[in-house]
Amino acid sequence: MWNFEDRFDAGQELARSLTHRAHEDAVVLGLPRGGVPVAALVARALSAPLDVLVVRKVGAPGHSELAMGAVGEDGAVVRNPGVIDAVGVSDAELAAAEQRSRDEVESRVRMLRAGRPPVPIAGRVAIIVDDGIATGATMRTACAVARSRGARQVVVAVPVASPGALSGLDGAEGGDADEVVCLCAPPGFMAVGMYYIDFRQTTDEEVTRLLAEAR
Repeated sequence: MWNFEDRFDAGQELARSLTHRAHEDAVVLGLPRGGVPVAALVARALSAPLDVLVVRKVGAPGHSELAMGAVGEDGAVVRNPGVIDAVGVSDAELAAAEQRSRDEVESRVRMLRAGRPPVPIAGRVAIIVDDGIATGATMRTACAVARSRGARQVVVAVPVASPGALSGLDGAEGGDADEVVCLCAPPGFMAVGMYYIDFRQTTDEEVTRLLAEAR
């Protein structure tokens, strides 16, 4: 089983798999919070700008880790119909849960960008980075935001992911991204944190520091 020491180690490993993008007009977009330390290493290796792309999972009532979908900047929304049906939420409950997540997205955008506009990605390659993918809902939402902002190509790059989530993202199979770079997709995937020795929570202060250093 592939184990990363921490997000710094994962970022270094992932950057090595993206060297073919070094001379392209790319922007690296980290999903806060845990994806930003990984993205910072990728951006540094590619000499590319670093920014955040804020998305938020819509958790099922009583099971916040179970994603009914996700919402993101620019009004993007992705839903997981199978999960929604399984948990049996009403339309009103789903709408309320999505609104709570939208409010959190807006709050995080204000805090992390501090009034600065997003780095322009129109006509550029958007490399969207997270520390891992479980269901794929948040990453699919991030892809939708990048498309809406005019990205010429959308690349998803992660150290680890569930095989099922990857199949839904792979553009060759009709997914949301033009290219998917993933270092390991174990068939017995359970949770992202299982593949890190140190998976302590990334703080907002760390994210803002990394963004400031990149600027």
